[in-house]
Amino acid sequence: MGAPSTAKPKQRDYFEMFDMPRKLWIETSAFEKKFLELSWKLHPDKFVNASAEKQELSLKLSSELNDAYRVLRDPVARIEYLLGIEGMRKEGEQRQQAPPELLEEVFELNESLDELRDTKVSGGDLISLKARLETAEKNFQEKLSKVDTQLQETAHLWDAAIDASANDTDRKGIMARLNELLNRRSYIRNLVTNVQKELL
Repeated sequence: MGAPSTAKPKQRDYFEMFDMPRKLWIETSAFEKKFLELSWKLHPDKFVNASAEKQELSLKLSSELNDAYRVLRDPVARIEYLLGIEGMRKEGEQRQQAPPELLEEVFELNESLDELRDTKVSGGDLISLKARLETAEKNFQEKLSKVDTQLQETAHLWDAAIDASANDTDRKGIMARLNELLNRRSYIRNLVTNVQKELL
């Protein structure tokens, strides 16, 4: 008899759990309805008189279903998940380098943030610095909206490629673009969060 396997059990495909193709646009009401149906079927309360093994399985499947629901209902998390199961994004991948065309603005923003921190310590006048940072924050919020729009447009391209049974090369090209946009979004969102923290 061989040694017990230490391999991590393969996680179930969230799209499959909901009987959905690996597409990025989902019909929300049908998705919610499916979630409620599956939740009811798997709910641990329905297994109170079942064997301990079945009760444990019900808890495990119910927990998996909740995780799948949480991920798939969020458009950005859905893209990250799809790229992950397609092997195009490693778990927790977020390249934290400034996109080249933003380097100058990011440099200026970081200088302003340093200046604001120093001025807070020295007790100097914060009004003009805060106004400058609020303008920068608004500018980066606009960039974030633009990236979200580009993500939606690229997600539609992915769905069209799935519908057309596109070849691997085309699909990989779309996924690479989605990955690039996710990294960009993550970087800009972190900038906005940092500014907001300093402006409190």
